[in-house]
Amino acid sequence: MWKRIWKGRDLHFYLAGINNQNFLMRDRETGSWWQQITGKAIYGELAGATLELVPSDELTFGEWKSEVSGGTVLAEVPKYSKEYDSNWEPEVAKLPVVISFPGTELKSRDVVVGLEIAGASRAYPWEILTKQSPVMDRVQGMPILVVVGPDGKSFRVFISRIDGRDAEFFLKGEDAAVPVVTAAAAEAKPASEAKPASPVAAKPWTLLDTVTASEWNFQGCAVSGPAQGKCLDRVPALKDYWFDWRNYHPDTSIYKR
Repeated sequence: MWKRIWKGRDLHFYLAGINNQNFLMRDRETGSWWQQITGKAIYGELAGATLELVPSDELTFGEWKSEVSGGTVLAEVPKYSKEYDSNWEPEVAKLPVVISFPGTELKSRDVVVGLEIAGASRAYPWEILTKQSPVMDRVQGMPILVVVGPDGKSFRVFISRIDGRDAEFFLKGEDAAVPVVTAAAAEAKPASEAKPASPVAAKPWTLLDTVTASEWNFQGCAVSGPAQGKCLDRVPALKDYWFDWRNYHPDTSIYKR
């Protein structure tokens, strides 16, 4: 997500085309062409200029609603509603990629979370994140925390440092609901007549840190303990196909377990 302002001038963008299967924008004011993934003008009067990044999240609607009570949702344009595709990714996945990087350990359409810090970029395979979250890492000497949210689909990246001290984080307890059946209940009726046990409510998604032993939520803020009220600094990150991330970040490294 980018600010559409260049040197105090509002720019208005529209879809201009696709470059290596990445969105190209064109502004009406100068006719310059901009690359979606980098926010950089690649042709026209403003060639070489770069838009300012806007901090943003990639969250499920359910996760967003749990955090924002008074938010608004962008409505579709009625006259174009029939042209919207609500399930386009499976169809796109069938298309051949126009660029590939044979010899790398990831497949072209493997999904990664990519980030840049102090000129260095790193890709975190989504499959690893969903199995290993929270992930602790270090990029250019900076301690990094990558977490997948309570819904298993949303993610955020933070600098894992509390008051200048590097910290590690881990999930507190189990998050999954577990059905509970007592011995008495099992003997009360034959199995064919017994009703399914009600699941125990899932425990809240909570992180603990190794520096203060405080509890932290998915927003990166401490909700109890000595660090209560403090929030971790965010790191901009992008969920992308490997071939696309690698094309625009040729020197990227790949996180390994």
